Amino acid sequence: MGLLSLAIWTPIIFGAVLLALGRDDQARSVRWIALIGAVVSFLVTLPLYDGFQLGTSAMQFVEKGSWIQRFNVSYHVGVDGISLWFVLLTAFINVVVIIASWEAITTRVSQYMASFMILSGLMIGVFSALDGILFYVFFEATLIPMYLIIGIWGGPNKIYAAFKFFLYTLLGSLLLLVALIYLYNKSGGSFDILTWHKLPLGSAVQTVLFFAFFAAFAVKVPMWPVHTWLPDVHVEAPTGGSAVLAAIMLKLGAYGFLRFSMPIAPDASREWAWVMIALSVIAVIYVGLVALVQQDMKKLVAYSSVAHMGFVTLGFFIFNDIGVSGGIVQMIAHGFVSGAMFLCIGVLYDRVHSREIASYGGVVNTMPKFAAFALLFAMANCGLPGTAGFVGEWMVILGAVKSNFWLGAAAATALIFGAAYTLWMFKRVYLGPVANDDVKALTDINSREFLMLSMLAIAVLYMGIYPKPFTDVMNPSVADLLRHVAASKLN
Repeated sequence: MGLLSLAIWTPIIFGAVLLALGRDDQARSVRWIALIGAVVSFLVTLPLYDGFQLGTSAMQFVEKGSWIQRFNVSYHVGVDGISLWFVLLTAFINVVVIIASWEAITTRVSQYMASFMILSGLMIGVFSALDGILFYVFFEATLIPMYLIIGIWGGPNKIYAAFKFFLYTLLGSLLLLVALIYLYNKSGGSFDILTWHKLPLGSAVQTVLFFAFFAAFAVKVPMWPVHTWLPDVHVEAPTGGSAVLAAIMLKLGAYGFLRFSMPIAPDASREWAWVMIALSVIAVIYVGLVALVQQDMKKLVAYSSVAHMGFVTLGFFIFNDIGVSGGIVQMIAHGFVSGAMFLCIGVLYDRVHSREIASYGGVVNTMPKFAAFALLFAMANCGLPGTAGFVGEWMVILGAVKSNFWLGAAAATALIFGAAYTLWMFKRVYLGPVANDDVKALTDINSREFLMLSMLAIAVLYMGIYPKPFTDVMNPSVADLLRHVAASKLN
């Protein structure tokens, strides 16, 4: 078994073991097995980075074997500079989420932990798949564990939120399947994604394919105006579910644009780039304003995620190297920062059982260590230089200015709105005198919570101070993608 297969199947196998245990009287053993499984699953991804060859856009760690011979479907996986970091990010966030859920979940613990382990493996499969059907199977299979996580361990309206999440994402994906079948026939019976990148497709066909891909991936990002499922899901999902959804699952849609829309339909991507840019700018500005009026912390951070992911799609569709690289960096940074923001809300919710901003005030007086972490993550969410949140946004703004000054100016307003809603929340929750007896009774974070938040704090600061390892990996693949799009335009 190759390194990529180990990265995909190790967490899934551990998940199957946890399901086999299945009894709450073994909850302590289940938690430790889940943690060991998550750590091992992360460790097996590290050789991918260590053995990754810089300076090439070629797929690496490629594995290919026959799967469904009749239709020429293969188990074909590999990573390049675009996908490598998302494999590592997924495995890393899974470790953090298992630690975060240690005490919060007390019923059906084995099923809960197994859902996250299996989900982690499936998402790594999405980022690694080089066969169209394999990609689709992994892409759709991620819905199942997340649906269960929301629907079983969520809040009062969990069933409504789970159905809304499932239906929105599933309906968009049906058009993706139709597009994959068309490409299979057009390529003479191949589901190889890299072969599809080389297909000579007419303008009309590219346009239809572009919007089929858009239907699947825009909902997943989610882009405005198909973002309305996200706040509902975040509010009802358990803390771990919100963290994984924001940190990883939203990236599956953005990754789809890079792997399918831009290389397979390059002319249509350029022709309809104005639509993508317009929707991205609306997300950045309008949704940022919506976040300003939220009274629920989870809803505020959920809308914040939509605004920050608007930077990602904006960076992709301005078609210059710093913009596309900035979009990918923003995806990784958002994984760290948004995951941390939701976990901080979870720390408070575990103690007070309220997400309302009005339920807090003066938390810094009773939880000084925790408030220090929350301040760091709030600053990163604002895009403070020296944190991960700054790097990607700054690169996208530079790329946007390079393309059009006014576009860059519009994008830059997001930094103002981001600072406004984040600091508005931080001021009311953490600063000032102790607001009520619930806040007075709070106890500071324990060693488990300190470990969890420290892991994310180190990642946020490291990426903010020294982003070079991240950009060095992705630059050749980004340059190759842009050459491919430009060459198609010339033809």
